[in-house]
Amino acid sequence: MGTVAVNGISVGYADEGSGRPLVLIHGHPFDRSMWAPQIDAFAGSGWRVIAADLRGYGGSTVVAGSTALETFAGDIAALLDHLGVGDMVLGGLSMGGQIAMECYRQFGPRIRGLLLADTFPQADTAAGKAARNRTADRLLREGMAGYAEEVLPKMIAPYNVPALPTVAAHVHAMMAAAPAAGAAAALRGRAERRDYRQLLTEVTAPTLIVLGRDDEFTPVSDAEHMRRLIPHATLTIIDGAGHLPNLERPTEFNNALRAFRTGIDIPAAGGPRARTAHQ
Repeated sequence: MGTVAVNGISVGYADEGSGRPLVLIHGHPFDRSMWAPQIDAFAGSGWRVIAADLRGYGGSTVVAGSTALETFAGDIAALLDHLGVGDMVLGGLSMGGQIAMECYRQFGPRIRGLLLADTFPQADTAAGKAARNRTADRLLREGMAGYAEEVLPKMIAPYNVPALPTVAAHVHAMMAAAPAAGAAAALRGRAERRDYRQLLTEVTAPTLIVLGRDDEFTPVSDAEHMRRLIPHATLTIIDGAGHLPNLERPTEFNNALRAFRTGIDIPAAGGPRARTAHQ
């Protein structure tokens, strides 16, 4: 895997294929390997796919305390500058989608297309903030094992736990391996995030919203609300999937992304990149 020092930390990342850049941001408490089906599908087909481990996760430096979405977005911008990436299609899932919104706030003119999967733009309520902070306390106290077991049937649709054992094992392994301090810091920072609804009304890039129909964290109504907010947005709802449709139904997810990216004009950035091993 590749690593680079940016913003005082080490960031692990995958950079595969060549051509137009597609940058993917993982959610909590995962790592860049959650995008393996998309890297496999799109790298080498005229696209350069970049997926990094956020600080506190995977192969990146763990920073305790609280990590704001602004910090995550700044790390992504620094990585892209290091890799010589100018314009791109940028996508994120769940917390990664909220980080993608923050990226649009920070460097929107570079984003030619926006993918928002299983996410929502509202700030946390007081109750939501308290719940995230309680979970952060629990992770620091108990570690990730019990949490991973408990939330697995929420991260993917409950019926997919037995139906898709390889996917379930991958999702569980990512969560169990996540550093508790990094996951807790992300939860604390996410609890204090800004409200992105006004920003979404100002998005000029073509936007694809994707949602697993049985997502327990993000109801269809939230996705429909985002579609109304964002000019020129398209909404795709994927049946047979929960919070991680890119893993639960990768063919359908990839087909939606493939159709969306057609016609988005982005200059190729840099030359070919060697395929690197997924974490």
